[in-house]
Amino acid sequence: MVEDNNTENDSTKVYANKVYANKVAMDIEVPDTAHQISSDSWLQVAFVLTTGVNSAYVLGYSGSIMVPLGWVGGVVGLLFATAVSLYANSLIAKLHEHGGVRHIRYRDLAGKRAYSLTWAMQYVNLFMINTGYIILAGSALKATIRQPVVKNMMKALYFQFSVGLVPFFLVVFTGYWAYGSSTGTYLLNNVTGPVWVKGIANIAAFLQAVIALHIFASPMYEYLDTKFGIKGSSLKIKNLIFRIGVRGGYLAFNTLVAALLPFLGDFMSLTGAISTFPLTFILANHMYLMAKGDRLASSQKLSHWFHIVFFSIVSLAATVAAIRLIVVDSRTYHLFADV
Repeated sequence: MVEDNNTENDSTKVYANKVYANKVAMDIEVPDTAHQISSDSWLQVAFVLTTGVNSAYVLGYSGSIMVPLGWVGGVVGLLFATAVSLYANSLIAKLHEHGGVRHIRYRDLAGKRAYSLTWAMQYVNLFMINTGYIILAGSALKATIRQPVVKNMMKALYFQFSVGLVPFFLVVFTGYWAYGSSTGTYLLNNVTGPVWVKGIANIAAFLQAVIALHIFASPMYEYLDTKFGIKGSSLKIKNLIFRIGVRGGYLAFNTLVAALLPFLGDFMSLTGAISTFPLTFILANHMYLMAKGDRLASSQKLSHWFHIVFFSIVSLAATVAAIRLIVVDSRTYHLFADV
C-alpha cells in the first residue's frame, strides 16, 4: 500500500490517495494540520497510549478509588470503567475515516451544535490532566498512526486495554492491599524504608509525569501550531521562539494552577466528572449516533441513548460531589499549601 499526498486548491484540504495493487481505492480528505500524520506503526501508538495510562496518576488511585469503594466496589468499578472505556474508544476508532474524511480531531463528528462545547470540554480536560500531572510530579496521538488506520487503531487499543493495564492494576491493587484504609492520595507518601529507595521512586514518577504531560498536551500543541501556521523544521528560529514562548507559557500556567490546588484527590474527581466522563462515555456514543444513525437498528439507537443519559446523570452527580469535597477541604488547606 502506498500513499501520495495531494494538495488541492483549498489549502485546508489535503487528500491522501490510498493505493492497493497499483489501483487507487479512494481519496481520504485530511484536515489541515501543522503536525505529521500517518507515520507511526500501531505498536508505537500502543506503547505511547500505555505510557499515558500508566502515568504518575496511578499512584493516586489506591487512595482515591479503592479506599472509599473497598475491594468489591473498587475492583468491579475499575473493570467496568475499563470495559466501557474500551467500548467507547472502539466506537471513536471506527469513525476515524467516516464519510471520506480522516477525522484527526474527533470533535468534528459531534455536529455543529456540539462542536463548540466539545472543543471547550476537550481542552479543559487536557489542561486539567496536565495540571494533575504537575501536582503529582512536583485525540492528536491517533492521527499519527499508519494506514490502514482503523485496523491499526484497534490493535493499539486492544494492546492498551490488555497488556498495558497490567502494571496499572498491579500498582492500584497492591497499594491498597499493603496500606488498606490508610492509603493516601499519593501512594509514595505511605512508603517507608530507606530514603534513597523512596527518592528513586519519586524521581521515576516525576520523569514519567513529564513524558505523559507532553503526551496529553500534544492536542493543544497541534491546535496552537496549526492556528498560527507553525510548520517546517522545529529548529527554525521562528518555530523555536513560538514553541518556547507559547508552549512554555502553557506549561507554566499549568504549574501555577497546580501549585494553587493542593487537593489532588478532589482535583482528580472534578477532572473526571466535568470532562473525562462526558468526553469518554457520552461524546463517543453521541458521535456514533450522528455518523451511523440511519444505519442503526432501533435497539442499537436505544442502547446508545441509554449510555448518553445514564452517564450524563453520573457526570452531574460526580461534579456535585467533587465540588463539595473541594469546598470542605478548602477550609482545611490554604492556597499554595505544601501537602
